[in-house]
Amino acid sequence: METAVRNNTDESRYELLVDGEEVAGFVEYRDKGDDVELTHTEIDPSHEGEGLGSQLARAVLDNLRNQGSTVIPSCRFINGYMKKHPEYAELVPQQQRAEFGLQ
Repeated sequence: METAVRNNTDESRYELLVDGEEVAGFVEYRDKGDDVELTHTEIDPSHEGEGLGSQLARAVLDNLRNQGSTVIPSCRFINGYMKKHPEYAELVPQQQRAEFGLQ
């Protein structure tokens, strides 16, 4: 199974594509200038348990890091992913890390 992540700016969401076309999941966001608020993550039920949520979270956070954006992890899934992978905590503004349980 080949996967790719694209930023669908028209829908304000990052989409995880499986085998080139099928949207298997997405992360919705609000662009707030330098900050990007990640608001909701969803994986199609037919793809649950395949690790695609983690793959999508990692790709989105890496993309935002490369853009120099800061992240507001309002989505519980993204926030939980960041807690398990503290190397991403630096993406959240220092003054807001405690609010999201990040160090």
